[in-house]
Amino acid sequence: MVDAAHFTRMVLALAEVTSVPHFDRTAFKVKRIFATLAADGRSVNLKLTPDEQAFKCQLAPDVFRPIDNGWGRQGWTAMDLAAATEADVQAALEMAYAHAVGPAKKR
Repeated sequence: MVDAAHFTRMVLALAEVTSVPHFDRTAFKVKRIFATLAADGRSVNLKLTPDEQAFKCQLAPDVFRPIDNGWGRQGWTAMDLAAATEADVQAALEMAYAHAVGPAKKR
């Protein structure tokens, strides 16, 4: 299990990551937001690709689930921190972080 404080230390250890308020959550960003921590500290939303999301949700459905809206269809994925191992969190963070530091996609 990873709690909110441990998650925050893990994400802020990544290069150039800052935290900012984001509605009722804490957002973590580099060039763009790639993770948000719920106010209650129980879950995190991560920006993955839809394929990565499908893989994570199939691999560990007790840990990962798509967000149930348009953001979820874009790859935003909820992670239950109480069910996640440190390895689950680290791997998912590295995926989301890699997208945030990469070049922006043209729309």
